[in-house]
Amino acid sequence: MNWKFWNKEQQTEKFSGPKEIKLAKPKELPDRVGRYLVTQLKEDPDWVWSLRAALRPKADEKDAFEIRIFNPEDAYRKGLVIANFNALDAHPDMILYTGWYKKNTDLIKIEKALKDAA
Repeated sequence: MNWKFWNKEQQTEKFSGPKEIKLAKPKELPDRVGRYLVTQLKEDPDWVWSLRAALRPKADEKDAFEIRIFNPEDAYRKGLVIANFNALDAHPDMILYTGWYKKNTDLIKIEKALKDAA
């Protein structure tokens, strides 16, 4: 038996490859994003604050996030579980708004998601 578990060469061979980023679960809208939807896009505040946001870090910028906004009640009615940002790829009809924002600034670009007319 060869039990050299301390041998690092064997361990690095197993785990070589691209490192996956673990995405967070959807959560409440960030304050800046919620305020943007209410003040700039003139949405109903009660409705806006019931929405949830799925976030993913932007690859090219620090403290910048891609965001997809959806209604958790609609997902529940359809029997869908939205686990993270990528889960919405399979259900583009659930996405209400999409865009990005920068965390500690007021840089926000969010627009209504396009729905298929078919």
